[in-house]
Amino acid sequence: MAKSILVVFFVAITFTATINAFEPSPLQDFCVADPTSPARVNGLACLDSKLVTAQHFSFSGVHMAGNTSNPLGSKVTPVNVVQIPGLNTLGISLARLDYRWGGVVPPHTHPRATEVLTVLEGSLYVGFVTSNPNNQLITKVLHKGDVFVFPIGLVHFQKNVGYTNAVALSALSSQNPGVITIANAVFGSNPGIEDSVLAKAFQVDKSIISRLQAPY
Repeated sequence: MAKSILVVFFVAITFTATINAFEPSPLQDFCVADPTSPARVNGLACLDSKLVTAQHFSFSGVHMAGNTSNPLGSKVTPVNVVQIPGLNTLGISLARLDYRWGGVVPPHTHPRATEVLTVLEGSLYVGFVTSNPNNQLITKVLHKGDVFVFPIGLVHFQKNVGYTNAVALSALSSQNPGVITIANAVFGSNPGIEDSVLAKAFQVDKSIISRLQAPY
């Protein structure tokens, strides 16, 4: 498993590096993120290069299974600029995804990244929905070794449809792709969206909206 993860990691890095990212092209060898800097920039300010070490470019733990003991039955382990400050301005990141039997990564979007997902173990039902007005659902069942692309900004999801746990690795074309989980955003915003708005949007009674908001 560890060897296969390593191989997919390097393939994903090579593939995603060819994608045009929204981050501006770096104007120096690297710009290790300095989260303590008071500077306000589009991204993160650079750490003094004289203070940079190998630790700023590494992360350990992608070989470890995530804890899927939660209502969704899935766990995402991100490896972005927060975990690897050296990714700052490089326009790339990745994530490990673990799914127990029947587990899902619910409908969500990445506002700043295209995602390339590779299945390492198990079988996944995946898909995305195109933008208005067509809202076409494009889906496929993936097996070990299969790859699927989720275009930037489109709502997408995954579900484990195999009989064992599943593992996938995603490469994303941003150091900070962001994630908007649809249910959390619509029913769990802070402050909450007025129930009359949601009732009208979903064409249901306000009592149903209240039930949908309750878990959040």
